[in-house]
Amino acid sequence: MSEELKELKTQTKKLWKELPSVMGAFIKLDKECSKEGVLSNKTKELIALGISISIRCEYCIYYHTSEAIKYGASRAEILEAAGVSILIAGGSAETYVALVLLKALDELDVKFAALVSD
Repeated sequence: MSEELKELKTQTKKLWKELPSVMGAFIKLDKECSKEGVLSNKTKELIALGISISIRCEYCIYYHTSEAIKYGASRAEILEAAGVSILIAGGSAETYVALVLLKALDELDVKFAALVSD
């Protein structure tokens, strides 16, 4: 996936040159929606990850997985959010969790920790 992400960055730069007003507006929207508010950044990233799985966007899955981790999400939290996505999107989401999300977690070296209940 790293080669695809490099290509995405290259093509995004090209898109900025060819469609600057739209990309500028998109980044402004992204910054506004991404800042911490009533929902924490971690919660927002888990929501974004669930949506990414539901719409089957591999790049989005990798990005929002790494962002969720950056904001402190554990493997268990990420997989629980993925479970909700499977519920909503059904089998297509399950395949993306199995083939894309698990690979991303493994590549990012996020270890599994069993849930502990009181």
